[in-house]
Amino acid sequence: MTVVSLGAARAGIELRQFWRERDAVVFTFALPIVLLTLLGSLFSGVYEGSTVTSAQYLVPSMIAAGVASTTFVNLGIGIATDRDDGTLKRLRGLPMPPLAYLIGKVLLVVAVTVLEVVLIVGIGIVLFDLSLPSSPARWLTFAWVFGLGVVACGLLGVAAGALPRTARSAAAVLNLPYVVLGFISGIYYTPVGALPDWVIQLGSVFPLKWMAQGFRSAFLPDSILPQEVVPSWEHGRTALVLAAWCIGGLVLCLTTFRWSRRG
Repeated sequence: MTVVSLGAARAGIELRQFWRERDAVVFTFALPIVLLTLLGSLFSGVYEGSTVTSAQYLVPSMIAAGVASTTFVNLGIGIATDRDDGTLKRLRGLPMPPLAYLIGKVLLVVAVTVLEVVLIVGIGIVLFDLSLPSSPARWLTFAWVFGLGVVACGLLGVAAGALPRTARSAAAVLNLPYVVLGFISGIYYTPVGALPDWVIQLGSVFPLKWMAQGFRSAFLPDSILPQEVVPSWEHGRTALVLAAWCIGGLVLCLTTFRWSRRG
């Protein structure tokens, strides 16, 4: 069997394990959906010069948060758990290349992330009258932002899986940077252009801000651009930043991944 076929077989095992843990399934999908519903209900009004409401502006940002949650957080916790309970050590003794294990994990988070995005977009359409991308070009923008975002956050999640010392501490260790990045990236605030300059500059270093901006460019009309940091969607810069984080995440994976826990 090839590495890809072994990875696909491992992905099937990962998916079955994921769906059997009902509490993890509920909380994985519920977090961004509940936040979107609550925050979207609190924010009201239409932005001047546009037909976009505050709740509609929030939906693409929550899509980015959902991508980061199911890739960075869940993937990091899953790897930390596999390392702590000895799963990784046992798999290391099997005739399965390490890349096949990582392919299985990546395919798992891709499948879960796609479903999460569908649910968030559905909530946006039903509750907040969000419109789907209106042209093939906008769908293409959504696709490449989603692809680069999943790869970047997934690789960072693999690398971050080395941070928790035990499986019990994994959720706390990985959720803290996720929540902090959500705030400094303007995920829970509308409009982003009204954030303090130092917050904008700090958030611009990380991929979450650029994912949210890319998704807004796909779902929202150009009339909302005055509410952004600059009056442009900056697709070129978005692609460069996300690609840079993909490369940096790969380097971190290669240097930090371990098959057994410390000590």
